[in-house]
Amino acid sequence: DHIEGFAPEVAWVTKSGQSELAEPIAVRPTSETIMYPAFKQWIDSHRDLPLKLNQWSNVVRWEFKHPTPFIRSREFLWQEGHSAFATLAEAEEEVLQILGLYASVYQDLLALPVIKGKKTEEEKFAGGYYTTTVEAFIPSVGRGIQGATSHCLGTNFAKMFDITFADANKERKHVIQNSWGLTTRTIGVMVMVHSDNKGLVLPPRIAPTQVVIVPIYFKKTMQQIKEHCQALADQLSAAGIRVFADLSEHYNPGWKFNQHELQGVPIRLEVGPRDYEAKQVMYIRRDDETNTKKALSVDNLVQGVITELEAMQQDLLIKATKERDERMDQVTTWSEFNLSLNKRNMVLAP
Repeated sequence: DHIEGFAPEVAWVTKSGQSELAEPIAVRPTSETIMYPAFKQWIDSHRDLPLKLNQWSNVVRWEFKHPTPFIRSREFLWQEGHSAFATLAEAEEEVLQILGLYASVYQDLLALPVIKGKKTEEEKFAGGYYTTTVEAFIPSVGRGIQGATSHCLGTNFAKMFDITFADANKERKHVIQNSWGLTTRTIGVMVMVHSDNKGLVLPPRIAPTQVVIVPIYFKKTMQQIKEHCQALADQLSAAGIRVFADLSEHYNPGWKFNQHELQGVPIRLEVGPRDYEAKQVMYIRRDDETNTKKALSVDNLVQGVITELEAMQQDLLIKATKERDERMDQVTTWSEFNLSLNKRNMVLAP
């Protein structure tokens, strides 16, 4: 079932240079068939259980014509976990634990609402016992998208690879296995849900740069403002905030504003001579569609920035959840189902 289920996706290497290979080589679509022969060697007794492994690796899938960056590419980086247990109860507990961690990645880090659930028999992992999933929704195209999966494999693979252990009564049994995975698709989902026509909008918790400081230069005060901005950056950095002071002189402030908006930096601080005299900075949040600048006292800079970063993180999740919920219809008839789907809504149906 596993091999058949992955058959459309597997890339095969048949030549080396000009020479035909005696035996074609499958390029890893997932790691069960690579790792489980090792499990057989490592597991012998109930004392060897549970066995839990996690790895980051690149995998290759080839079943589609039009790759989409991050969302569906022929080669992608993912995290995949593999575990073996003595009992089904232990395995099922971990399946939901991992699913909860994946939901947390989306909701707590990426500010994206997801729905946790169980895949149908048709859509479950090939060869698995059952599959749980977190599903996201892209309002702009009206499509759901698989966010991450956590599978209970039961004894299906243990029987295939003869992975057994001796229990406390020295009776040999097949292990119960799980596998679970999260990919760089998370980045694609985040980009599509939060971003706008100006560029990226990055949730503060995962933004490489959380705050950018842009000085407004005039010849007489240039050095003074530059040193002041660097001091503010040092102050924020010391508080654990990822900050960049854009002190370059060969780009004007407007160019810098556009550049950092494009890159999705959550908060921009602007400092000119008047701000310096008033002991304040002007700030704007990347998610503020009104483009309203507000003043923040230098004396309260760190706490003010921390407050705004956390507020933006929560506001992005609230906005995305509201957009999703407004596009969710509950229907009981086929005609309602089609009508809702044609409106690019998500449909809840019996």
